[in-house]
Amino acid sequence: MDIAKSNIVRSVAGRDAGSYFFVLATEEDFLLLADGKRRRIESPKRARHVQCVAESDSAVAEKIRSSEKITNSELRRAIAAYVGGNQDQEG
Repeated sequence: MDIAKSNIVRSVAGRDAGSYFFVLATEEDFLLLADGKRRRIESPKRARHVQCVAESDSAVAEKIRSSEKITNSELRRAIAAYVGGNQDQEG
């Protein structure tokens, strides 16, 4: 699965390993990631070592795809809902 804008990914390297992020944009070999807490929309993380875990169909993902304004709290809630809903399937 190719990683695209608005996908949910998990970091596999570095100090953020295991953390979930939304892909805000793609830049050549890098992805711009934000989770609304440690990495806010205003200063996204540039990363390449990630694993795609879901193609989100949430309202936040729709806003990211259509380049609408989103808030950090919307990102946090969407990630928490995804992680909470998939807790039984992982690990």
